This record gives sequence, structure tokens and C-alpha cells, in this order.
Amino acid sequence: MIAPVHRPLWFCFLPSVFCRFMWYGLLPTAYCLLSSGCGYTVRPGLASHLKTVYVTPFTNRIDLTQLATSGQPFPIYRHRMELDVTNAVIDRFQFTGLLRPTSAQRADCRLEGELAQFRRDALRYNASQQVEEWRLNVVVNLRMVDQTNDTLLWEEGGLTGDATYFALGASAESETAALDRAITDLARRVVERAVESW
Repeated sequence: MIAPVHRPLWFCFLPSVFCRFMWYGLLPTAYCLLSSGCGYTVRPGLASHLKTVYVTPFTNRIDLTQLATSGQPFPIYRHRMELDVTNAVIDRFQFTGLLRPTSAQRADCRLEGELAQFRRDALRYNASQQVEEWRLNVVVNLRMVDQTNDTLLWEEGGLTGDATYFALGASAESETAALDRAITDLARRVVERAVESW
């Protein structure tokens, strides 16, 4: 004869507690995780018919004939900077997935931009009055056009991306690397402006 197994009273309630935990705890959590997916899923401020964008090549409007004055530094210019800005903006659109870059003929909207300024401003000097830290500013003017009905959605001037870097010391960085960071920052700001409420 097999002796009966005596279990504590709380053991009898385990199946119902487990079922409640699964129903009210794990299942909703699993649903949220599975339904959220990866990347951006919302389209803030975008009209429902706008799904693709054509980024026109940025043009260079920096006036290289300006003379340096105490109030305004000479406008430095890196060769092909407008192409670097164009490519960075396209890459950022691809990364966010909110508007898919495509050709001019297939795009629902068109982003037009011009490179207006490139400034390098001194932020900090060392004891020898050498510039220790610089700030780079890349400034663009933008227009967004709805190509389905050929209307201007918005226009903004003076949108700026920036980066700071040390020219001296242990944390020194090249201006080229800092400029790449400034252009990346500008591209992020351009795409944010493109998809926010108009």
C-alpha cells in the first residue's frame, strides 16, 4: 500500500496563481514587446500620403569673397561639404525610416537645401593665448515641397548643426573629425524638422 503524499495547503492554490500570473503578467508583456517591433513606428506630424522623399543635392551659398572682420570670421569652406551634408541627410532618413529616400520622379515630397554658413568660433584659450577649444557650426536653409500637389509645406532658414573639439592637449581632435560630427548633428536636426508638425 502506497502512503498518501501530504502537501501543504498553499500547494493547492499554485495552479490558479500560476494561471493568473500568466494571464495578467506575462501575456500582456509579451504582447507589448511583440507589437512594438524595432525602430520608429510612429510618423509624428507627417501627412498620411507622404511616405517618400527626394533630397535634392544641397547647393553651396557660402560667400568666399567676404573679408574677415572682428565681428565675423572668414567663412571657412571644406571642398564638397555640400555633398557631405546631402549624403548625411539621406543616410539619416534611411536610418529613421519615417520618409524613405527615393528618386525625384517617385517621391511624394522634396527637400531642398542650401549650405549658408560654416563658422569656427574660439571657445577657450590656454595661458599662452592659443585657442584650446573650437566650436564648428554648419548652417543651412531648407524648403520642403509636397510634390503630389506642388505646394510648399514649410521653409526654414538658419538651421544649425554644431560640434566642439579640442585643438590642443590630451583630448585633441582633428577639425575634419569634428566637422564630420557637426554634419551628422545637422542631418539629425534636418530630419527631425522634416517630420515634425507643420
